[in-house]
Amino acid sequence: MSVRPHASLPALLGATALLLADVAGAAQLNVIVTVRNLAPANSVSFAPLQLGFHNGTSDAFNNGQVATAPIISVAEGGAGTAWRQAFSAAEPNATVGVVGGLLQPGESRSTSFRVDSAANPFFTFATMVVPSNDFFIGNDSPTRYRLFDNAGNLLITSIAQTAGQIWDAGSETFDPAAAAFVGNNDLRTPQGGVVGFDFSELSGFNGLLTGAGYTFQSALLADTGIYQIEFATTPIPIPAPIGLLAAGLVAMGAVARRRARTTVAR
Repeated sequence: MSVRPHASLPALLGATALLLADVAGAAQLNVIVTVRNLAPANSVSFAPLQLGFHNGTSDAFNNGQVATAPIISVAEGGAGTAWRQAFSAAEPNATVGVVGGLLQPGESRSTSFRVDSAANPFFTFATMVVPSNDFFIGNDSPTRYRLFDNAGNLLITSIAQTAGQIWDAGSETFDPAAAAFVGNNDLRTPQGGVVGFDFSELSGFNGLLTGAGYTFQSALLADTGIYQIEFATTPIPIPAPIGLLAAGLVAMGAVARRRARTTVAR
């Protein structure tokens, strides 16, 4: 009497379990990032959001220190190319990207990113505040925002910023004629200062016509909400070939089980 089909069943089912565990173990998620400009009408707008999902080591700037090229690429002009390049160089496995487009008061934008929540549980961001010469918002500490726990669950669903959290990079002298969004940003003059909180200069742009066509009025107090980042997640679907293979292994396991029972009954 042969019971070999029965003996192979645990191995077959084990292979199925390992296959599915391997897919799930990657902790891959679609993370939908939504940004909202909460500032009053005709107040500040924002350049495209630079962001990174990472392991907690990449650090673009520090309060009280001279701004480096990566954060200057955000604070002066908003492009952020050097910021993204430095981030990717420091953490090659990070997910680095942009939520693009000028964000005017009352507007919102969303973009989806594929993230390994186990390898990259932390979130870092930076975006230029306009009009300004070198103002931005962003997190100083790279571990300030941990998005995911060890099981891949969201720990926070949103990040809110107020006017009191606007940074001055200290890298460019205040000059409305050379400020982004209201002047010629190519006329910038180096300042040689350090990074620190400051939104008071924004009132110096009041009454100027912005690049979007509205007349700027700061209307900001320290606790005025200006920006919000929201997070939502969806799982990455199992690729069809893997799903079909897993289903086939399960079906084979069922057939092997029936045959084993038949053999034993005989």
